[in-house]
Amino acid sequence: MSTPLLQVKDLKVAYGGIQAVKGIDLQINQGELVALIGANGAGKTTTLKTLVGMIKPVGGEILYDGQPTARLPSYAYVKHGLAMVPEGRGIFSRLTVEENLQMGAYTRDDKADIAIDMERVYQLFPRLKERQKQLAGTLSGGEQQMVAMGRAIMSRPRLLLLDEPSMGLAPIIVQKIFEIIRMIAAEGVTMLLVEQNARLALQTANRGYVMESGKITLADTATNLLANESIQHAYLGE
Repeated sequence: MSTPLLQVKDLKVAYGGIQAVKGIDLQINQGELVALIGANGAGKTTTLKTLVGMIKPVGGEILYDGQPTARLPSYAYVKHGLAMVPEGRGIFSRLTVEENLQMGAYTRDDKADIAIDMERVYQLFPRLKERQKQLAGTLSGGEQQMVAMGRAIMSRPRLLLLDEPSMGLAPIIVQKIFEIIRMIAAEGVTMLLVEQNARLALQTANRGYVMESGKITLADTATNLLANESIQHAYLGE
């Protein structure tokens, strides 16, 4: 049996005296799209930030491609193929669209392939090609989300973490963003998706985890979670 691309064992994270993540286990296999759903404050974003080294855990272990990440500085994660599209997008507002995308490739020196990937991002997001010389801070929310996703794609990730990609966006833009997520997944990029829109997340994912008050309370296939009555009641508005 192949080693999971990401394996989390008994992960604990605390802010001051408050334990935000209370000993969770999860794993993601190569090529999977896994959703992590739960209410606000459940610990989802904290989990993602810990996975990319932005927060240091107080207990447990994170294995990426079979290797522990504890001693890896956060800036080195991208070079190892682990990229994150943060909640709130985190774009460089005073740089142009093109410069933001180039920042995604800052760990790379394969100029010809970088140019190819830039064109690929512009094919995925034609709006960005039209606005490539425009300051990213002047874009709409949906366009900024496209920049954030394009920047992550430019790093050629093996594992892409997406934190609330639909937040604050119009429904038609949300559909476009999720169409792109499905396309990226179909190309073999492994993904962990945190998303308030639980129905959309589970319709897109292969498997899902439900997080409540810092704990994983349920793990199953996305199809089974969609059909689960307690999930329908708590997260799907049924």
